[in-house]
Amino acid sequence: MRLRVEFTTEPFDLDEAPRHAVVAREVIQAADLDAVDVGPFGNTAEGGAGAVIAAVDALLRRSLEAGATRVSLQVNVIADAPGVPDAPEGAPEIAEDGR
Repeated sequence: MRLRVEFTTEPFDLDEAPRHAVVAREVIQAADLDAVDVGPFGNTAEGGAGAVIAAVDALLRRSLEAGATRVSLQVNVIADAPGVPDAPEGAPEIAEDGR
């Protein structure tokens, strides 16, 4: 199964990236993930379920230790990716927007 994670850390500082934001981006960029996209208002990465979950764990721990007061994240199953099996029977369907 492949997952996509989108996240932001707060508090924001438009003049200079806060330490917690830099740490969060370093964690994601160092993880074994695909399609990493970092930006000033949000970050996205994709990868296998185990790699994404491990990266989210490290992201939460390290960014909070570095001063984040809030971490917002969303994790979506990428159901239409080639080679990804459909969700098991009876599992809830998850749309691209997470609903």
